[in-house]
Amino acid sequence: MRRPAFDIHRALVNGFIVVTLVALPLPSAKAQTPARTAGTIHPELWLAQASPIPRDPELEAFIDGLLVRMTLEEKVGQIIQADITAIKPEDLRQYPLGAILNGGDQRPGGDAHAPPQAWLALADAFYDAAKARGGTYVPLLWGTDAVHGHNNVPGATVFPHNIGLGATRDPDLVRRIGTTTAAEMRVTGQDWAFAPTVAVAQDARWGRTYESYSSDPAVVASLGAALVEGLQGQTGSGEFLRNGHVLATAKHFLGDGATADGKDQGDAGVPETELRDVHAAGYAAAVAAGVQTVMASYSSWQGQKMHGNRALLTDVLKGRMGFDGFVVGDWNGHAQLPGCAKESCPAAINAGLDMFMAPDRWKELYANTLAQAKSGEIPMSRLDDAVRRILRVKARAGLFDAPRPSARPFAGRFDRLGSVEHRALARQAVRESLVLLKNDGNLLPLRRNARVLIAGNGADDIGRQSGGWTLSWQGLGNGNADFPNGQSIYAGLRETVAAGGGTTMLSPDGRFADKPDAAVVVFGESPYAEGKGDRRSLDYSADDQPTLEILQHLRQADIPTISVFLSGRPLRVGAEFAASKAFVVAWLPGSEGGGVADLLFRDRDGGVANDFRGTLPFDWPGDASIGMPAFPIGYGLRYAVD
Repeated sequence: MRRPAFDIHRALVNGFIVVTLVALPLPSAKAQTPARTAGTIHPELWLAQASPIPRDPELEAFIDGLLVRMTLEEKVGQIIQADITAIKPEDLRQYPLGAILNGGDQRPGGDAHAPPQAWLALADAFYDAAKARGGTYVPLLWGTDAVHGHNNVPGATVFPHNIGLGATRDPDLVRRIGTTTAAEMRVTGQDWAFAPTVAVAQDARWGRTYESYSSDPAVVASLGAALVEGLQGQTGSGEFLRNGHVLATAKHFLGDGATADGKDQGDAGVPETELRDVHAAGYAAAVAAGVQTVMASYSSWQGQKMHGNRALLTDVLKGRMGFDGFVVGDWNGHAQLPGCAKESCPAAINAGLDMFMAPDRWKELYANTLAQAKSGEIPMSRLDDAVRRILRVKARAGLFDAPRPSARPFAGRFDRLGSVEHRALARQAVRESLVLLKNDGNLLPLRRNARVLIAGNGADDIGRQSGGWTLSWQGLGNGNADFPNGQSIYAGLRETVAAGGGTTMLSPDGRFADKPDAAVVVFGESPYAEGKGDRRSLDYSADDQPTLEILQHLRQADIPTISVFLSGRPLRVGAEFAASKAFVVAWLPGSEGGGVADLLFRDRDGGVANDFRGTLPFDWPGDASIGMPAFPIGYGLRYAVD
């Protein structure tokens, strides 16, 4: 897919930066010299912009003083990040590491459902150890995959995944979600979110499609920038990286949404123009919004792994785009470079990576990187630049003067996890994200005093409706009891119907004794994350024959049936669609299942309580033999007739 080049326009509206992409003509053939060759980047043809944060001479002088005092060992330590299961606080006495993280399945004390108190206590322990080490003090960063809320911690608010937020086209909503996520992270002591993903997914077979806001780069740019502002605060304001805000990460740079056949960690063979005009859109916007970290992608562009692509990491991102924060690797991503291993990879640092994400073999990597810095294999100028960038971000975040994590804003306020206010925002996000694809005979909205059968494998399952990256990497094995502040879709439907004088019957297999007035069947994909979610095709029916049988049985019984489809991507559901009188795409709505009921039922007076607002963020696939979408991007029905 080719699109025109773009420019980033920023405007201050109601106190927030609104980012828009303005199409520009492609450079002329004469301007594109030298001749293009496979895998060659031409930085001079990429968007040029400056950092939105003016260089602070006082801050830079402070960093100069630190760099003079730091030993080589301390500098090397700054560019390494270890996982909490492979490092203990006392290790910091010998290894002055710059950052830690909790991986997808890693929790304090190895407890898969570690309580919020354990997270905060561990944050304090690492802070205390870094403070007590001696030498030049540099604060530690703790990064976490807070990708749809503070989704690793039981009781936290779980928002819809990005694909659902893409259906809202609502940057203000996304900005408020970012602010809320940051506040909940601060409760447990983390200061760095590995979000937002600004991939522009082009093949929905990719297992990370639900982490993409849309296949449209303009939507990705708008919502990605909004989440950055929500997490970090607005640049130039007193809120920027203060008062409960956290560091954001734009990921995964660059082209992970363009890999052949949607293969995770695969190769994007697209032309440079498409890489620039489509897949870089979210990064240009995120940098314009002040994002402080960027994560390199596992994927390749035209055969070259991104962790080692100097032209893109250094010349384009740091040069043309004006990014003055730091680039962090993905989980052992450096080990995929030719000649590299988990324990050694000077090529990644020399290409422009500033911090290794080295979860398990960090001690060996530290020793080898130190030797490479001493020998000159990693030039001192490159090491100092990487460390300067890391120190700059930490100083901007106010970490050098910050007290223990438990003494910072919102820390220990465990009542804020899944608070009434935060849950209300999540419920609004669900309402705005749902897309109505079919409503034969104006079946919806239903009367509240109806007798409603609730069926399907997703009806009473908060884990399934939340998807991957929820309490665990793959999001599997989570029961409703693991979401103390959550509500299943069935529970939300039951509550709404009961309030209107109606009755609900939960029957996962769709069987019933007394014929209902209508049926709601909730079904869809089982949770997955990353490559484990890659698919060979977009055909859904073969995965879930029992649900199709339920729908066909209800149709034969002449029961008006509404399908609520839970999915991290658009899938072919022709048979299920035909067997339903109404069809609603709910994506992966998170912990507030009641948001579905808000749209399916009328108000107490019989009017429309809430209308559908969501529209498709991707084309919805139709007959594969035709190659045309069943519904195009932007499609979505309403109750109201214009």
